[in-house]
Amino acid sequence: MSPLRKTLLLLFIFSVAMGFMETAVVVYLREIYYPAGFRFPLVPIPGPMALVEVLREAATVVMLITIGMLAGKSAAQRFCFFLFCFAVWDIFYYVFLKLLLGWPESLFTFDILFLIPVPWTGPVLAPCLASLTMIFLTVILVYYQEKNIPVRFLPMEWWLLTSGAAVMIASFVRDYFVYATQGGSQDVVTGNTRNLFDDFSQYVPQSYSWLLFLSGEVMILVSVVLIIRRLNRVGRLRPL
Repeated sequence: MSPLRKTLLLLFIFSVAMGFMETAVVVYLREIYYPAGFRFPLVPIPGPMALVEVLREAATVVMLITIGMLAGKSAAQRFCFFLFCFAVWDIFYYVFLKLLLGWPESLFTFDILFLIPVPWTGPVLAPCLASLTMIFLTVILVYYQEKNIPVRFLPMEWWLLTSGAAVMIASFVRDYFVYATQGGSQDVVTGNTRNLFDDFSQYVPQSYSWLLFLSGEVMILVSVVLIIRRLNRVGRLRPL
C-alpha cells in the first residue's frame, strides 16, 4: 500500500470513529431531551448546556481541520484531507444514528445540521450528497498524486470550490433567515444573542432550497472538471 493510500485509510478510520463519537453524544442528548423521538421545534436547552453544545460543534470542526493539516503536505492536500474527514464523519454519523436509533426515517427527513452562527437545517440527503462530492474530490487528488502529478488548485478553481461551498451553506441557513426576517427571531435581526437558544425552540423548518444547493454543487463539479482536464494535460506533457 502506498504511503498516500495508507494516510487516507488512517484518516478514514479516524473519521468513522469521530462519526460514532458524534452519534453517541446525540444519542445521549435525544435520550434526555427527546425521549419520544426527535422532532421540530427544538426543545429549549438551558443556557450553559446550549453553550457547551455550540463549543462542542466548534471543537469538532477544529479537530477535522487539524487532522487535515497534519496529514496534508500541500495546501490542496490539506484542504482535500479536511473535506474527506468531514465527509466520512458526516456520512457515518447518519449511518450510526440509523443503526442505533432507527433515525432518520428517510433521506428526506429534516435535521438540524449545525448551530453556528444560526441553525442549519435541511433534508439528510443534502449533506450526504455534499459529503460524497468531498470524497470524490479527495479521490481525484490521490489518483493524480499517485501518478506523480503534483496537484494544486488555480485561483479560478479555488474560487469555484469556495463559492460553491458558500452557496451550499446558504441553502442550509436560508430557511432560518427567512423565519428571522419575518419577525420570528428579533435576536438575529438586532444582533442580540442573549436569548437566541430560546428562539430556536420556536423555529420549525418550512422549506429547503434545492435550487441553491444544486447551484453550489454545480459550481464545485465545474471546478473538479477543470482540475481534471488541467491535470490530464500536465500528465500528457510530462517527459516519459
